[in-house]
Amino acid sequence: MSNIEWDEKTFSRFAYLGDPRVRGSSVAYVLTKANLQEDKYESTVVVEDLETGARRFIENASMPRISPDGKKLAFTRPNGEKKATEIWVADVQTLSAKRVLTIKNVRSVEWNDDSRRLLVVGFKRRDDEDFVFDDDVPVWFDSMGFFDGEKTTFWVLDTESEEILEQFEKPRFSSGIWHGDSIVVNVPHREGSKPALFKFWDIYLWKDGSEEKLFERVSFEAIDSDGERILLRGKGEKRFISEHGWLYIYDGELRPVYEGPLDVYDAKLDGGKVYFLTPDAGRVNLWLWDGKAERIVAGDHWVYGFDVHDGRAVLLIATATRVAELYLYDGELKQLTDYNGPIFARLRTFEPRHFRFKSKDLEIDGWYIKPELKDDEKAPVIVFVHGGPKGMYGHRFVYEMQLMASRGYYIVFVNPRGSDGYDEDFALRVLERTGLEDFEDIMAGIEEFFRLEPQADRERVGITGISYGGYMTNWALTQSDLFKAGISENGISYWLTSYAFSDIGLWYDLEVIGPNPLENENYRKLSPLFHAENVKAPILLIHSLEDYRCPLDQSLMFYNVLKDMGKEAYIAVFRRGPHGHSVRGSPRHRAKRYRLFIEFFERKLRKYEEGFDVEKILKEG
Repeated sequence: MSNIEWDEKTFSRFAYLGDPRVRGSSVAYVLTKANLQEDKYESTVVVEDLETGARRFIENASMPRISPDGKKLAFTRPNGEKKATEIWVADVQTLSAKRVLTIKNVRSVEWNDDSRRLLVVGFKRRDDEDFVFDDDVPVWFDSMGFFDGEKTTFWVLDTESEEILEQFEKPRFSSGIWHGDSIVVNVPHREGSKPALFKFWDIYLWKDGSEEKLFERVSFEAIDSDGERILLRGKGEKRFISEHGWLYIYDGELRPVYEGPLDVYDAKLDGGKVYFLTPDAGRVNLWLWDGKAERIVAGDHWVYGFDVHDGRAVLLIATATRVAELYLYDGELKQLTDYNGPIFARLRTFEPRHFRFKSKDLEIDGWYIKPELKDDEKAPVIVFVHGGPKGMYGHRFVYEMQLMASRGYYIVFVNPRGSDGYDEDFALRVLERTGLEDFEDIMAGIEEFFRLEPQADRERVGITGISYGGYMTNWALTQSDLFKAGISENGISYWLTSYAFSDIGLWYDLEVIGPNPLENENYRKLSPLFHAENVKAPILLIHSLEDYRCPLDQSLMFYNVLKDMGKEAYIAVFRRGPHGHSVRGSPRHRAKRYRLFIEFFERKLRKYEEGFDVEKILKEG
């Protein structure tokens, strides 16, 4: 049997599953493949019968939604010519389908209990060909572009007559769900000149052109309803955006479902019960609340998405060595798909080893991957730092880690204070101290790793990360001589311009760095830019031009200053792609990025080469 090798194109061999839905014996999900030759992703809706195992396919489709009676399937399809989105409705048995609506921008689609009406939530903008105009903040948002006066738009569509029955607008960032024949609408609460985004909402009940305010200035939002009860995620009132989200039910009276200690990612109502996901020390598990909350699907894995109906849950589960496949839980966990099994059977993967270590006043989780080595062989090390800071590493598949482990590198990653998956106090410890104790946690984890693995070469250590991980890469190269190379992606170098330029800077940076940015010394003290003279290691800065979360100025400023100081620095700017371009960039974009990633560490940690001839590198690839 011939083996498959890890390289910059291996990711295109995998099948990626998303958006699982279940109703009765029918399951639907999206199957996506990367087409490198045509530089596009091809998405297919798969409809599977749980009783017979039969599968049927709808090409060029996404966002599958099975009607409550189980007879119909709504899905969306792009219309490239009109630059719009089409909504289709198909018969579940025959998949005979008709187009019921074409609109420009769709964010969500949901069936009413009558299995006839759809709630379509999208948005409208000015769409002037020559300029954008706004009088609110933020002006842009990652993956959404310039708002240009955007309003969230709600349409109630009758799929039989193919007519819009109701239409209304709310401010940007609003969302809504059916609640019987009413619509629960979450609207960002305004405080003074700006909306209190990510922190406070006003919640309304809309029906037949009139509305009733259910809640004002609350830190939870409606995420599901069974027609009698509304499921809310968040808290009554948050001090910080970075606090955990918990769960409540409202049926005329507000009652807690789950109030920690862990965060809640997603939740759904089913038969009066609540199913929900929590990050848990490097894992993401499925819980059930039926008067009390308990884990029902737990293990060394990540549940990436789920749906539930009549006690049957379908889940997308990934591990550190496998991309996500679809599973069914009905009291027992059963694997439904194995799209990637034949690929992984021919592809060597590396299981992370877990370790715990003491850092200052805390116990911290860490992991490392050991490559194949001879008994007396020393190997270089790459330290990965996750995004966030309220992100999390653990038992999930990270392509770059497997890629570099296959090339003989140790891989080290930890969950420093500020990470998700632990109690709320752990997450909040970085506020106004980002780059201080959290960096010490990372360094303490590296030292513990060296104690565990004497074959790791202390003289050949690299560091990399995206977003907060990019910031921490920039910071690490200014704070320690341990690192001999760094790849910083979409990271922060100057917190003041991040506050003023980022789509979330006016909200998030005020928490992680501090209030009063124009006067607060943290905005200078915690910025790598002002410590650039300490950098000794070569650095490759990778950024995407369409990143509005950590905009291009962050890498470009750091690069220019480093070059002006005579440091070894390189910058690669991808013309397209949002903040998460590492997984959401086009297929060729991703392949070139992986190539740069491989070759920079190869040349700086193995070959000790001067320079970085990108034309030669890409030509060789």
